Amino acid sequence: MPHEPGVYRFRDRRGRTLYVGRATDLRSRVQSYWGDLRDRRHLTEMVARVARVEAVACDSVHEAAWLERNLLEAGMPPWNRTPGGAETSIYIVIDTRPHTAGTRTSHVAQFDGVVGFGPYLGGARARQAVSGLHRAFPLSYTRDRLTAAERDIATRLGVGPQSRKRLAAAVISALDGTNTGAARDVLTAARDRAAAALTFELAARIHAELAALEWVTSVQRVTVEGGGDHDICGWAEGLAVTFAIRGGRLNGWEQRACSRSAVARACAVTPPEWAAFAQLNAELAAALLRS
Repeated sequence: MPHEPGVYRFRDRRGRTLYVGRATDLRSRVQSYWGDLRDRRHLTEMVARVARVEAVACDSVHEAAWLERNLLEAGMPPWNRTPGGAETSIYIVIDTRPHTAGTRTSHVAQFDGVVGFGPYLGGARARQAVSGLHRAFPLSYTRDRLTAAERDIATRLGVGPQSRKRLAAAVISALDGTNTGAARDVLTAARDRAAAALTFELAARIHAELAALEWVTSVQRVTVEGGGDHDICGWAEGLAVTFAIRGGRLNGWEQRACSRSAVARACAVTPPEWAAFAQLNAELAAALLRS
């Protein structure tokens, strides 16, 4: 089991799925079930039934969170408690209209007149990321109609309507990954200044904004707004692992023993951007089966 983020599931001797979970570190998380369960003592009976562990390695913790959610929404194993997890699905929108300019969150994917990103899991993280983006690129202070206090802040920051396109472009490039480093650098400098001034509460708040920005800009491909349908297949050492993407959501995951020729066509039609993911997880499945 790798020290990577991902999703794991436990099966019993009949092959039935008992539990699906996600992990920041797959190896540490899975091993923890055979140690002191502490606040998870209700799982003791389930652990005694586990005959096989399967796992999918993901490119980020955010991606693992979405994969867990999708799988649990598709079907709830008996030892899971919350269908789809507890986090809120949310979007971030960048509005450049004169009267409503700003960066904000939205619970609906309606992007008429604005630029939208997402979906993201976790309303609190998304709002913290928006707070950090506002701190770095104060787009909302470029609106046409500001209160007297907001005008004073805009003047102090040196921004106005003439800054609107530049700031919006900076927010967009931070969220689409083309220049996330610019936002990160501004926030890191602000955090360090706050710490040097002994304003530790502010420094902690900015540090949380940095972590939230990392969350929303991390690699996440298993849930894509407006995505299509794909079947993904990888094969290694006599074991095929298949994933189903429906409506942009990877919500099906199966594995079975078979010859390479039996899945040659399925592997051939796997989209190129998913080939490495499928192969990596086929090799992981084979390694876990050997162990």
